[in-house]
Amino acid sequence: MAHNHDHHGHDHSINMEHVSRAFIVGITLNLLFVIIEVIAGLRIHSLSLLSDAGHNLADVAGLALSLFAMKMLKVKPTDTYTYGYKKTTILVALFNAVILLVSIGAISYEAIFRLINPVPLPGKTVALVAGIGIFINASTALLFFKTKEKDLNIKSAYLHLASDAAVSLGLVAGGIIIFYTHWFWVDSVLGITVAVVILFSTWRLLKDSLRLSLDGVPVDIHMDDIKNSILKMDGVKDFHHIHIWAISTAENALTAHLVLQQGISNEQEQKIRHAVRHELEHHNIKHVTIETERGDEDCEVMECE
Repeated sequence: MAHNHDHHGHDHSINMEHVSRAFIVGITLNLLFVIIEVIAGLRIHSLSLLSDAGHNLADVAGLALSLFAMKMLKVKPTDTYTYGYKKTTILVALFNAVILLVSIGAISYEAIFRLINPVPLPGKTVALVAGIGIFINASTALLFFKTKEKDLNIKSAYLHLASDAAVSLGLVAGGIIIFYTHWFWVDSVLGITVAVVILFSTWRLLKDSLRLSLDGVPVDIHMDDIKNSILKMDGVKDFHHIHIWAISTAENALTAHLVLQQGISNEQEQKIRHAVRHELEHHNIKHVTIETERGDEDCEVMECE
């Protein structure tokens, strides 16, 4: 189901059914893997498997929240919430970034503790369980690969799963090394390395979602490009008081004043407005409110402050 505001078939639309299915598959498989890790971790007393299970459980919660946010996109606007609940997608992305940061802290703490007090581990079991993790996380991450740049929550889900696959890969390598060398500290070094890798991807997610929650201009939209392309249009004298913000992680809005040259007829004005809207759709801005002024009019004081 593409967003209905897009009349020109731009590829910014998202197939919600496909995305919902991807989320449900991701949640189910990851929950299954958490159970496997907990059982194996308790049986062989592996803290690395148990802490990874905790990390994966946080991801399951993150995926569930993202799915909830995507469902909220469909809720109809009301008199109180005139945009519906679309902003929940941004808040959830922010919350997900925070969850990831907390799990990085937990992994690092655990890894440092284990570095000081290494625990004997059956490397084979660790590698085997982590191998299942690579398969589950990598295959679910691939479900989100195509659409990850279109929505911050989908990107967050992709990052969660891809980082989990990296964690599992680290654990497999660690398990094999431990099996052959009995260097039990390898487990902790891998834990710290993985935490650093996740930190880099999460930092960007945190920055982007924080920017959108503060009504900042979305990262992929460039104010100067938009202004220049509209100023080049025939009949346009100025384009100012531009405000661009995100309604959801996939939809953007703009309000602005469009100053037309003197002597523009009403019919020409309609054409210019249509051209402006069309240009803005190319920049993935679909909710547009434009106030037009004539070049010979004084901009009202109220509007121009």
